[in-house]
Amino acid sequence: MKILVTGGVGFLGSHLCEKLLSMGHNVLAVDNFYTGSQRNVSHLLDNPEFELLRHDVTFPLYVEVDGIFNLACPASPIHYQRNPVQTLKTSVHGAINMLGLAKRTGARFFQASTSEVYGDPTQSPQREEYWGNVNPIGIRSCYDEGKRAAETLTFDYHRQFGVDVRVARIFNTYGPRMAVDDGRVISNFIVQALKGNPITVYGDGVQTRSFCYVDDLIEGIIKLFFKEGIFEPINLGNPQPVSVIDLAREIIALTCSNSDIQMKPLPIDDPRQREPDITKAQNLLSWSPNISREKGIEKTIIFFRDKIQVD
Repeated sequence: MKILVTGGVGFLGSHLCEKLLSMGHNVLAVDNFYTGSQRNVSHLLDNPEFELLRHDVTFPLYVEVDGIFNLACPASPIHYQRNPVQTLKTSVHGAINMLGLAKRTGARFFQASTSEVYGDPTQSPQREEYWGNVNPIGIRSCYDEGKRAAETLTFDYHRQFGVDVRVARIFNTYGPRMAVDDGRVISNFIVQALKGNPITVYGDGVQTRSFCYVDDLIEGIIKLFFKEGIFEPINLGNPQPVSVIDLAREIIALTCSNSDIQMKPLPIDDPRQREPDITKAQNLLSWSPNISREKGIEKTIIFFRDKIQVD
């Protein structure tokens, strides 16, 4: 297949391009390089089946493809809050443009949604049937509501025009190629620990997150995309929550760091709990994450130790 990956030089996008190429597909990666780095795909540039195009998905794109993975959008709060209007435009206009392309070419369309559509959930674990608890005018809503609107558009294009769609609600994912400054909790903690700086924990630290290693997540995305007839959102993530303060202690131990833990005020609308119910992914895709948090964090520490030395 000829497959388009928007956000193709980002953290998840670059891993997805790599996986698709290994499966024998021809890949066109599109990115505006707002948060992604060409270094993430530098090892793919000599592959004749790989093409890289600088393009912003808020503008139409005219190419011939068989499949589309729409991953374009800053995913960390620091990045998506830097330009909230552009973040919302990327989710909404980007989805419209890529769904229009899928409609014209007959391509299968994959929308990378997020656990943020659940907002600050009042139930845990979060099931796909849960409609969420989202502040529509808060500082995170540019991302939360943008992704919710992108889901709406995706299923409306399916119902109205018959576009073959898939939607994954992706929970916290980590691994090599995360940006040093992306502000997400695992990358923050590892970089701070490796540098011997205080580990910043927001609030009382008892809020929970569930972390999925990138290789597991990409496997779930691939299974969902190539599975026939799943026209409903599917949670992809690791259903093993950990408190933020316990995670900080784990990373201090795994890095053999002398860093202490520094408590700071909780950011506005920061969710108190995040845990996916992956029953549908298990039953429909035969998918569950396999890599333990300890093993995944060890791999990620190696990446950041090398990256910090280079940078």
